[in-house]
Amino acid sequence: MTTILVVDDEFLIGDVLAFALEDEGFAVVRASNGRKALDVFQRDRPVLVITDFMMPVMNGLELAQAIRQRPEGLGLPIILLSGAQAEIARQNGHLFSAVFDKPFRVAEVVARVVELAGPPG
Repeated sequence: MTTILVVDDEFLIGDVLAFALEDEGFAVVRASNGRKALDVFQRDRPVLVITDFMMPVMNGLELAQAIRQRPEGLGLPIILLSGAQAEIARQNGHLFSAVFDKPFRVAEVVARVVELAGPPG
Protein backbone atom coordinates (compact mmCIF):
# COMPACT_ATOMS: atom_id res chain seq x y z
CA MET A 1 0.00 0.00 0.00
CA THR A 2 1.19 3.53 -0.76
CA THR A 3 2.11 5.26 2.51
CA ILE A 4 1.97 9.02 3.12
CA LEU A 5 3.51 10.67 6.20
CA VAL A 6 1.52 13.60 7.63
CA VAL A 7 3.42 15.79 10.10
CA ASP A 8 1.49 18.45 12.01
CA ASP A 9 1.23 19.44 15.66
CA GLU A 10 -2.36 20.59 15.09
CA PHE A 11 -4.24 17.32 15.44
CA LEU A 12 -7.39 18.55 13.69
CA ILE A 13 -5.44 19.39 10.52
CA GLY A 14 -3.67 16.05 10.67
CA ASP A 15 -6.99 14.25 11.12
CA VAL A 16 -8.62 16.01 8.17
CA LEU A 17 -5.69 15.24 5.87
CA ALA A 18 -5.39 11.65 7.07
CA PHE A 19 -9.11 10.95 6.58
CA ALA A 20 -9.09 12.51 3.10
CA LEU A 21 -6.00 10.55 2.03
CA GLU A 22 -7.33 7.30 3.50
CA ASP A 23 -10.62 7.85 1.64
CA GLU A 24 -8.54 8.13 -1.53
CA GLY A 25 -6.93 4.75 -0.74
CA PHE A 26 -3.59 5.77 0.79
CA ALA A 27 -2.13 4.41 4.02
CA VAL A 28 -1.31 7.31 6.37
CA VAL A 29 1.23 7.47 9.18
CA ARG A 30 1.49 10.52 11.40
CA ALA A 31 3.86 12.48 13.59
CA SER A 32 3.39 15.61 15.68
CA ASN A 33 6.82 17.18 15.07
CA GLY A 34 9.83 16.85 12.81
CA ARG A 35 11.93 14.79 15.19
CA LYS A 36 9.21 12.15 15.57
CA ALA A 37 8.63 12.33 11.82
CA LEU A 38 12.22 11.26 11.13
CA ASP A 39 11.66 8.12 13.20
CA VAL A 40 8.41 7.35 11.37
CA PHE A 41 10.09 8.12 8.03
CA GLN A 42 12.86 5.62 8.77
CA ARG A 43 10.45 2.94 10.00
CA ASP A 44 7.59 3.22 7.46
CA ARG A 45 9.35 4.46 4.29
CA PRO A 46 6.57 6.74 3.00
CA VAL A 47 6.49 7.71 -0.67
CA LEU A 48 5.55 11.32 0.18
CA VAL A 49 5.65 13.63 3.20
CA ILE A 50 3.19 16.41 4.03
CA THR A 51 4.47 18.69 6.77
CA ASP A 52 3.49 21.82 8.60
CA PHE A 53 6.09 24.58 8.94
CA MET A 54 5.68 25.75 12.54
CA MET A 55 6.06 22.85 14.98
CA PRO A 56 7.85 22.29 18.27
CA VAL A 57 11.20 20.47 18.46
CA MET A 58 11.91 20.56 14.68
CA ASN A 59 10.05 22.67 12.12
CA GLY A 60 9.07 21.68 8.60
CA LEU A 61 12.06 23.34 6.97
CA GLU A 62 14.47 21.51 9.28
CA LEU A 63 12.59 18.26 8.65
CA ALA A 64 12.87 18.67 4.88
CA GLN A 65 16.60 19.38 5.19
CA ALA A 66 17.08 16.27 7.35
CA ILE A 67 15.13 14.09 4.90
CA ARG A 68 17.15 15.42 1.94
CA GLN A 69 20.39 14.45 3.70
CA ARG A 70 19.36 10.79 3.62
CA PRO A 71 19.85 8.78 0.41
CA GLU A 72 16.23 7.56 0.49
CA GLY A 73 15.00 11.14 0.84
CA LEU A 74 16.74 12.72 -2.13
CA GLY A 75 13.89 12.41 -4.64
CA LEU A 76 11.05 12.08 -2.16
CA PRO A 77 8.19 14.55 -2.71
CA ILE A 78 7.63 16.85 0.28
CA ILE A 79 4.58 19.10 0.51
CA LEU A 80 4.69 22.00 2.96
CA LEU A 81 1.61 23.52 4.58
CA SER A 82 2.26 26.95 5.99
CA GLY A 83 0.67 30.04 7.39
CA ALA A 84 2.87 33.09 7.68
CA GLN A 85 6.08 31.24 6.79
CA ALA A 86 5.11 30.23 3.25
CA GLU A 87 7.53 32.76 1.77
CA ILE A 88 10.46 31.19 3.65
CA ALA A 89 9.43 27.83 2.18
CA ARG A 90 9.23 29.23 -1.33
CA GLN A 91 12.75 30.62 -0.94
CA ASN A 92 13.80 27.01 -0.28
CA GLY A 93 11.90 25.57 -3.21
CA HIS A 94 14.57 22.93 -3.83
CA LEU A 95 13.33 21.20 -0.67
CA PHE A 96 9.61 21.17 -1.46
CA SER A 97 7.55 19.75 -4.32
CA ALA A 98 4.63 22.01 -3.39
CA VAL A 99 3.76 24.69 -0.85
CA PHE A 100 0.18 25.33 0.25
CA ASP A 101 -0.83 28.39 2.24
CA LYS A 102 -3.15 27.90 5.21
CA PRO A 103 -6.06 27.78 4.99
CA PHE A 104 -5.85 25.29 2.13
CA ARG A 105 -8.39 23.23 0.22
CA VAL A 106 -8.09 19.61 1.22
CA ALA A 107 -9.12 18.44 -2.27
CA GLU A 108 -6.25 20.42 -3.82
CA VAL A 109 -3.71 18.89 -1.45
CA VAL A 110 -5.05 15.37 -2.14
CA ALA A 111 -4.94 16.01 -5.90
CA ARG A 112 -1.31 17.13 -5.62
CA VAL A 113 -0.47 14.01 -3.57
CA VAL A 114 -1.95 11.80 -6.31
CA GLU A 115 -0.02 13.76 -8.93
CA LEU A 116 3.29 13.40 -7.05
CA ALA A 117 2.93 9.92 -5.56
CA GLY A 118 0.77 8.28 -8.18
CA PRO A 119 -2.51 6.54 -7.52
CA PRO A 120 -2.68 4.61 -4.26
CA GLY A 121 -1.83 0.98 -4.48
